[in-house]
Amino acid sequence: MLAKRIIPCLDIRDGQTVKGIHFEGLRQVGDPVELGAKYASQGADELVYLDISASEEGRRTFTDLVTRIAARIDIPFTVGGGIASVEDAGRLLEAGADKVTVNSAAVRNPALIDAIASKYGSQFIVVAIDARTVDGRWVVTTHGGKRPTERELFSWARESVERGAGEILFTSMDHDGTKNGYPCETFARLSELPVPIIASGGAGNIDHIAEVLTRGCADAALAASIFHYDEIPIPVLKRELNRRGINVRL
Repeated sequence: MLAKRIIPCLDIRDGQTVKGIHFEGLRQVGDPVELGAKYASQGADELVYLDISASEEGRRTFTDLVTRIAARIDIPFTVGGGIASVEDAGRLLEAGADKVTVNSAAVRNPALIDAIASKYGSQFIVVAIDARTVDGRWVVTTHGGKRPTERELFSWARESVERGAGEILFTSMDHDGTKNGYPCETFARLSELPVPIIASGGAGNIDHIAEVLTRGCADAALAASIFHYDEIPIPVLKRELNRRGINVRL
């Protein structure tokens, strides 16, 4: 069985790591390169860097930041935010990113997934999906969760995989930043897809992460606040998950 992955997420705005609730009320929590190096040294399996204002402001992800990250960090990292073309993805790959994640641009132009997967391979593209529940239905949102769309979570995840996505990163906007746990039933349903599922949005303690990796059947747990504020050090988390019989790399 493949080891479950622990992935710190660094939301980037104006070159700094920030954190809020539901992507609002953001405050700075540190330098993205230094934080990434710290998490790598602590045993993180991968990192995700999201330029959370890129789509909203119409900017491209800063390539120079990716270059600086690649020079300091020796574990895989994924970069997202404002990636709207194969050229955008290629530029980040050349700068040192291991994978790119697309979200708003893919919803607007699903063929972008096909194009990136065709040129660079499915292993290079992660489709990030932000969704919230509306009348019992998971509605896909864009632009940092601010704009609802006509798309539904499960059908969009399935289409993304069919188009070539190598992984799905799902964030529940209902749970993001609340530290109240992940919607495990939703992740269990997503896990029926033939690609790894990364769980995001809601981690508040070790029990939440253990639950989404077991009952939620997620392949990886992504979190931000608990790592940024040193609430759960990565080595402590991994040792406890291992003690509970969850296969993680120590």
